[in-house]
Amino acid sequence: MKSYKYIYSFLIVTIILSIIYLFYAVSHANKHISINIEKTFTRQAQYFANNIEEVVKKRVPKNLYSTLRSHPKLRENLQDALSLLITPTFKYVYILYRDKHGKYRYLLDGSKEDRGEFDAPLNVDIENWNRVYDSGKDQIVLEKDLETLWGTYLKPLRYKGKTEAIIAIDFSTNLPFTISSVMEPIKNIFYYIFLSFFLLLLILLWQMLLNIKTRKEVFIDPLTQVYNRKFLREFINSRYQAQRYQILMLDIDHFKRINDIYGHKAGDYVLREVARLIKKSIREEDLLIRFGGEEFVLFIYRENRDSNIAKEIAERIRKVIEQEDFIYETHHIKVTVSIGINLHPEYFKSPTEAIKYTDELLYVAKRQGRNQVIDEKEHNQHNKAIEDININSVKEALDDNRIICYYQPIFDLKNNSIVKFEALARMIDQKGHIITPNQFLTPIAFTNVYNDLTKKIIEIVFQAIHTYNVHISINLNMSDILDNVIYSTIIEEIKQNKNLAKWLTIELLEYESGHIERLKERLKEIKSYGIQIAIDDFGSGYSNFSIFQHLPIDILKIDGELIKNIESSHISFAITKSIALFANDLQIMTVAEFIHNEKTLEIVKNLGIRYGQGFFLGKPEPLEVYMKQ
Repeated sequence: MKSYKYIYSFLIVTIILSIIYLFYAVSHANKHISINIEKTFTRQAQYFANNIEEVVKKRVPKNLYSTLRSHPKLRENLQDALSLLITPTFKYVYILYRDKHGKYRYLLDGSKEDRGEFDAPLNVDIENWNRVYDSGKDQIVLEKDLETLWGTYLKPLRYKGKTEAIIAIDFSTNLPFTISSVMEPIKNIFYYIFLSFFLLLLILLWQMLLNIKTRKEVFIDPLTQVYNRKFLREFINSRYQAQRYQILMLDIDHFKRINDIYGHKAGDYVLREVARLIKKSIREEDLLIRFGGEEFVLFIYRENRDSNIAKEIAERIRKVIEQEDFIYETHHIKVTVSIGINLHPEYFKSPTEAIKYTDELLYVAKRQGRNQVIDEKEHNQHNKAIEDININSVKEALDDNRIICYYQPIFDLKNNSIVKFEALARMIDQKGHIITPNQFLTPIAFTNVYNDLTKKIIEIVFQAIHTYNVHISINLNMSDILDNVIYSTIIEEIKQNKNLAKWLTIELLEYESGHIERLKERLKEIKSYGIQIAIDDFGSGYSNFSIFQHLPIDILKIDGELIKNIESSHISFAITKSIALFANDLQIMTVAEFIHNEKTLEIVKNLGIRYGQGFFLGKPEPLEVYMKQ
């Protein structure tokens, strides 16, 4: 359905733009032709005026008025010369002077018939003629309508910098009418095209509305007007993100009894009213789905993983329904609901398992007396001892400064020198043992302790950069960048260490397809401080090359499993080679992880991979170990 929506939107936008373009093209063509006609006749009139000026000045080099007055034969010859320019288009060519009273009088007239007498006055557009006379600059005076263009070209005839007369050339043409007649069929064709496009647009809009209506009918429960299970399947397959939702399962208590006592129509009424009250109690970004019978599932949107919004909404729904007076005909029906809440669907392998577990919590609520909200309390109690110990252990380690970093060097394989280090978090337990991240990160995931740990690691790394002036990279999940709380912590630490930020690289450990624009903007902000962005473990799972179109990536670290098997596996070798070529084409720094022996190192070098990391080159150690070497 999504693809149809995009196709329809593309077609509609294309048609609208085409219609706009065609209208513009027709209007522009008419305007362009009109302008060109004006320019053509103006240029021709200017050419005639220049020739007339040349001829007159050649025959009358000075004292224009007195010379022409005293030489009638010369006037006659010049007027005959002017008459040669007369055509059906250029109908009048004449030269006037301005007397001391400001009136314009004939000096020469090239008209073949009804020729103006010498010194006879002529009424003219006095304002335009005076402007030309006084300024000494040519001017064209145009008038036009739909059928005819006419105008007068005025050119001052100057002697020694002083205007003594004005050459005037009147022209007119019905060419605009002729062109308009020719263009009319073309315009009609365009209008038919416009009409066709407009009808096609209406058809597409109607089809789109029909599809929306059909889609609504397919995905909407006809009784309650909320989403149905078909929509649930579509949502899970295309838009569901476990970390963005908490799940509620709601069931109407003793619904069968309502049907048995008051009838199925009363049951339908209760279902509709319960759905209406739930919709009023949730937000626009939340999703309400009729799961089956009297059972509903809600996906409650949350901004971060620590949010308890689902509990608040669940309790609000329970109270609203409990306090509502359901009146069917003359019957007052008491209705309550039981609700189960899954606060952390991201702990489950699939949405189906998360929903199933939520359903189990719902039936826990029903078994415990109904009309109540149950979250993961029983499940948490079962694991509480182990979880509390681990979380408390990390808290205590943070409080006691027992969180440290080991550093593994990254080498320039061309000259065998260390170019930077990767910081790896470690926790020291009460007995002094070193605990690796896989043992303490899982219990604190999605908690405030995780945020505190992230803050601590960044502080440690910036202190190390300050002390040793070395480049260091840290590992973060892309989900950390998207999490508002964690991201705020990261940015705050960076701002406090602006002068050291250029020595830091952030390695992103996973790729999430959602919220790509927000991720892009946040990474741009991070890079604005001089920090480099790396993609870690690239080549593991189903690596998505499209991230390089969207995200500002500087470094690509090839997954250690590929490098580990590069000697024995042709597939690993081929994938690594492809990644290296791809990164080199994009001028992205490439790092091969897990270089564990001489043979692997040689293969990596031969593939043109410039940088490497692994136990063969250097193990994770306290930074002081490498600084002393």
